Amino acid sequence: MGRLAPRPLLLALLWLALCRGRVVRVPAGTLVRVVGTELIIPCNVSDYDGPSEQNFDWSFSSSGSSFVELASTWEAGFPAQPYRERLQRGDILLRRTANDAVELHIRNVQSPDQGHYKCSTPSTDATVQGNYEDTVQVKVLPDALHLGPSARPAPSLSLREGEPFELRCTASSASPLHTHLAVLWELHRGPAHRSVLALTHEGRFRPGPGYEQRYHSGDVRLDTAGSDAYRLSVSRALSADQGTYRCIVSEWITEQGSWQEIQEKAVEVATVVMQPTVLRASVPRNVSVAEGKDLDLTCNITTDRADDVRPEVTWYYSRTPDSTLPGPRVLARLDRDSLTHSSPHVALSHVDARSFHLLVRDVSKENSGYYFCHVALWVPGHNRSWHKVAEAMSAAAAVGVTWLEPSYQVYLNASKVPGFSDDPTELECRVLDARSAEAGVRFTVSWYYRMNRRSDDVVTSELLAVMDGDWTLKYGEKSRQRAQDGEFIFSKEHTDTFNFRIQRTTEEDRGNYYCVVSAWTKQRNNSWVKSKDVFSKPVNIFWASEESVLVVKARQPKPFFAAGNTFEMTCKVSSKNIRSPRYSVLITAEKPVGDLSSANETRYIISLNQDSVVKLENWTDTARVDGVVLEKVQEDEFRYRMYQTQVSDAGLYRCVVTAWSPVGGSLWREAATSLSNPIEIDFQTSGPVFNASVHSETPSVTRGDLVRLFCIVTVEGAVLDPDDMAFDVSWFAVHSFGLDKAPILLSSLDRKGIVTTARRDWKSDLSLERVSALEFLLQVHGSEDQDFGNYYCSVTPWVKSPTGSWQKEAEIQSKPIFITVKMDVLNAFKYPLLIGVGLSTVIGLLSCLIGYCSSHWCCKKEVQETRRERRRLMSMEMD
Repeated sequence: MGRLAPRPLLLALLWLALCRGRVVRVPAGTLVRVVGTELIIPCNVSDYDGPSEQNFDWSFSSSGSSFVELASTWEAGFPAQPYRERLQRGDILLRRTANDAVELHIRNVQSPDQGHYKCSTPSTDATVQGNYEDTVQVKVLPDALHLGPSARPAPSLSLREGEPFELRCTASSASPLHTHLAVLWELHRGPAHRSVLALTHEGRFRPGPGYEQRYHSGDVRLDTAGSDAYRLSVSRALSADQGTYRCIVSEWITEQGSWQEIQEKAVEVATVVMQPTVLRASVPRNVSVAEGKDLDLTCNITTDRADDVRPEVTWYYSRTPDSTLPGPRVLARLDRDSLTHSSPHVALSHVDARSFHLLVRDVSKENSGYYFCHVALWVPGHNRSWHKVAEAMSAAAAVGVTWLEPSYQVYLNASKVPGFSDDPTELECRVLDARSAEAGVRFTVSWYYRMNRRSDDVVTSELLAVMDGDWTLKYGEKSRQRAQDGEFIFSKEHTDTFNFRIQRTTEEDRGNYYCVVSAWTKQRNNSWVKSKDVFSKPVNIFWASEESVLVVKARQPKPFFAAGNTFEMTCKVSSKNIRSPRYSVLITAEKPVGDLSSANETRYIISLNQDSVVKLENWTDTARVDGVVLEKVQEDEFRYRMYQTQVSDAGLYRCVVTAWSPVGGSLWREAATSLSNPIEIDFQTSGPVFNASVHSETPSVTRGDLVRLFCIVTVEGAVLDPDDMAFDVSWFAVHSFGLDKAPILLSSLDRKGIVTTARRDWKSDLSLERVSALEFLLQVHGSEDQDFGNYYCSVTPWVKSPTGSWQKEAEIQSKPIFITVKMDVLNAFKYPLLIGVGLSTVIGLLSCLIGYCSSHWCCKKEVQETRRERRRLMSMEMD
């Protein structure tokens, strides 16, 4: 047993080896067809690696023994004589489906076509590998299928939605073989068709697309009536059921466990026409109702349906007569189950089978508009379902609500009129003769301002404030800030009285004012709707204004002689057209005319405000903090004093006076400003004249050397004791070849000997010292490249006056001197040159040593010199 076990495996391997190569295949089993149908036999080649297109030959045999040539893809004279005519007519043709596949088509199969068909592939291969042909058997049965409608000709059914209908067709077969029938109902509407319901050859029902729900609910059914009748039943017809219905019957046979469709026939059964349902809805066209009354509208329905239909009624409201525009609002709805959906103020009732009433209680102005009635008819379907068969929208019913407007008048009065600026203004807006003003009416006010313009100018009104129906006050854009600051006050004193107050009236507030009183009516939802506006007559707020006048006169009570004395100046103020003025004073100083030592700028010294508070402005002399005094002598007179005057105080002094008017409380308004005449301080002395110059013994130095710069002060004119002179000396540098950059402060020494040195980013140090009474030395230690440039000194002399006080003279400045810093080339390149020479010498000696060693040991060759024989040489000479 163990030795015989591998034999099946060896046989299988041998069979696979023999069957490798080309394999021609046709359908397996027996093909069954009916007379008059079409026969299609496919043939293909597998495992083929030959040319791009394979050629095929077809042969036919009625008995299966001797075959007759039928058709060929590459040889035109291949077919036998009986089949050439059928090939020319196209009843028999070959259709290539791929490079290695072809189909044999025989149209209108007849009984003589029954037999065996062989598909072969011609080959020029040297060796045959595989199968080059295959055969299939075809049976041809007589046409025994009979199909027809239940009535001829096909009837036309006229239906309305919701009505039932039935369609029948008959089908039977007298085939000698056992066959099965399949039935399919199709609906055709023009070129389009769709499957309704099918009974397959296996006895299964299959609904078409879109009919699944109707089939499962039982609305669409397929039944058998007797042995040869098939009935399509629809319990509730829809508009989509309109069209021509066809009954398609196919005959099937099972062969070796697989199903084959042998033929198919179709017949038109009936044409279904759906009649539309007539439905119209109508309402009254124009309706007028008084405010507070009830609105009653009726929707009448007209339809041709008398069967079991249920209406659904919906009432809509819109501001426009077009119901198709977005925005209609649903008022009430009565569904098909007679359930009402409405609100407490709206009711919908069913009076009779074709009339529906809409009742709107206690109408108001907001109920004016257009009303529409929408009706939809529903019919019951299978399994408690409903289907809409028709709908209609009525024309618009225009409803107008008339109401009684509140009757009243508005009176505007100015209770306070300003006489000039900053006076208050009060306006009172009152409602008079109010009639029909019940509890459902309230009044609000809006305030407006109109500027006085010429008659030919366009006059525009500016909204100051507006009050809504809930008494919420909103300010205008220009008045919002003043209202928040408390300058505008809007109040409601009584139900019919409104007040407007301007705390401080300005010239810009002059003009016409008027109020607008609005009447608001309360609605059912407790909201308020404006029903009427009444304008008051304007009130003109105006006063004659004169230009404010302010005059300031300055004088010097006693003459002024020399520096160190006290300077005194008084300022007298007079005003006109300014109410209750208070004055603030500012003392200013300017350089005298012709003084070009500095820019002629105005300097603020000391000030006194309207509340008599004194403040030092730009007084920077720390040694004389208490040296200036400004005081109020009288209500309109002020006095300025400056103690221990100095020569630098020379200039023109003025009083700048500002008049302030009270505007309520502790607030002040600037009314006018004036400048006094100048009072000059001029020192006519023959004092010394100072000059400054810079000197250096080493204007060009090497980097690292010491730079010495001398600032020398010379005195011309009066001879002074050195103890009566002192100097503030400052050194500056401009690090450029020209003076185009900003000077940098290097070091300074004041008259008390205190030295201040500025910090720098490089390493050189600075020192400043006084070497004599008139000479000051600046030294730069360890100079760097950055120390080059122009250097100069600035000197401020101080001279002791006969009174013992120090007087500050005008600042003087020397001419610049240019300092250059050079680099020590020899020291800079000494070490690099020594290192370079040493390295080059060592490298040269090393190269010579390497060359000598290489030539002595590595490149030496022995040359053997061959001794020439004398005899050979002699023989050659003889020759």
